Amino acid sequence: MKLTARRAFVTGADRGLGLGFARSLLKRGFTVYAGTYMDHWHEFELLKEEFPSGLVPVSLDVSSMDSVRAAFQTTADHTDSIDLLINNAGILTDDGDIRQGLDLSKAAAAFGVNSLGPMRMVQTFLPLMQSGMKRLCFVSSEAGSISVCMRDRGPFTYCMSKTALNMAVRMTADALMPRGFTFRLYHPGWLKTWMEGEKNLRATVEAEDSAEAGIDYFLKDLDVEARLEVVDNQGVVWPF
Repeated sequence: MKLTARRAFVTGADRGLGLGFARSLLKRGFTVYAGTYMDHWHEFELLKEEFPSGLVPVSLDVSSMDSVRAAFQTTADHTDSIDLLINNAGILTDDGDIRQGLDLSKAAAAFGVNSLGPMRMVQTFLPLMQSGMKRLCFVSSEAGSISVCMRDRGPFTYCMSKTALNMAVRMTADALMPRGFTFRLYHPGWLKTWMEGEKNLRATVEAEDSAEAGIDYFLKDLDVEARLEVVDNQGVVWPF
């Protein structure tokens, strides 16, 4: 497919990986509708200054259907088509150790954002994706892979929510691939981001580097589009 599409929506674009996705797309000439949850983040403000016409902030809480619908309306007021939807927004819950007692009160929040959030976005934004690339992208994780899991402690609900996301994408792909939609599942690696409340300097991958690799993967056409797989920032395929 020759890439002529130049409009993308990125959820969780305030900072970290989502901000990196937005920056990479803007550098490639895209108009980016950036779903933002926070009122202010200095790096996002700098990106707006750098790309004043290409970056369109859109207030968004993917755990709220009302917020998703409002984000759709804001986007539809600006454009009649979105070519690329990147479901990046996610939260990491610290729910303890099953041997010492889990705090499962956080499970609903994890599933609400990580699993159900992307589904809210897809079903709501479909009317804007009837032409162009028709590509749906999802940030998954090795944490959601059942076959390679060797964890004996948390975060339980985070891992479970990513497994649920993988299944939701599988079923969505079965439903929408016959209508010309293509899909990407991306494992970004262990990122130096703010998901735990402060920047994780113990991690091994800079968010900006993973974002560049992720956008390369999202925009590339595959030889076999009907095969759904999770690919990491090195191009390695992970089992579900």
